[in-house]
Amino acid sequence: MSELLVVEDLTVTFPTSRGPVDVVKGVSFTVGRDETVGIVGESGSGKSMTSLAVMGLLPKGAGTSGSIRLDGAELLGRPDRELRGLRGDRMSMIFQDPLSSLNPYYTVGLQIEEMYRAHRGGSRKAARRVTIEALEQVGLPDPARRVDHYPHQFSGGQRQRIMIAMALVCGPELLIADEPTTALDVTVQAQILRLLDGLRRESGMGMVFITHDLAVISSIATRVLVMRQGEQVEYGTAEQVFAEPRHEYTKMLLESIPRIDDPLTDEVTPA
Repeated sequence: MSELLVVEDLTVTFPTSRGPVDVVKGVSFTVGRDETVGIVGESGSGKSMTSLAVMGLLPKGAGTSGSIRLDGAELLGRPDRELRGLRGDRMSMIFQDPLSSLNPYYTVGLQIEEMYRAHRGGSRKAARRVTIEALEQVGLPDPARRVDHYPHQFSGGQRQRIMIAMALVCGPELLIADEPTTALDVTVQAQILRLLDGLRRESGMGMVFITHDLAVISSIATRVLVMRQGEQVEYGTAEQVFAEPRHEYTKMLLESIPRIDDPLTDEVTPA
């Protein structure tokens, strides 16, 4: 498996009134082509900041050190103009809340078309054809008609499918999915997970899947990175992390997952 993304000793620092604070501290991992790496941890653990650093989307004033290489090319320190050319083209990101990520004043079709034309050029007619094909690929019903609908006219699961279509319309090599199923019910969540895994297999892209839910990670990832308070506490194959966790925090996360073989009891605690 060839390495697509290599992150080495990544540190992200924010300035504060009390001095600089490291929100990501020396994180290292790799993502191969046709592989899913899961990043898991509680809120505030640094998962999203790590992904934003990879995409070059950190807030103004944030500092970075270490190395982020996409297909061997260093990303840290590149001008924003060059990173904008990569985002949406060679690497894309799906965010947690699709409604806030979609512009309510434009149809979903127009937003995907603009993304495609920004990186691939071509006529609006050609972009519309590609957009309808992308919506069909992610399983949106009646895409030729619904391409002209606005974001508020779709359900939460449908909006997430639209965001996936937008992220994949240019055929990226790397996809980062930042908690894309958090706001969805379990049935729709399972559908989105199967969709992402199937699209990853079809295209051969590498994927980083970020979540606080180890149960989700167990169904989709080949390797797992566990983060806590900005630090990397465990990293290994999914089989290794789930079967023989080394860090106490990982063990605690695993113990919090309900198991189907847990013993049940009919005992009633006296009032």
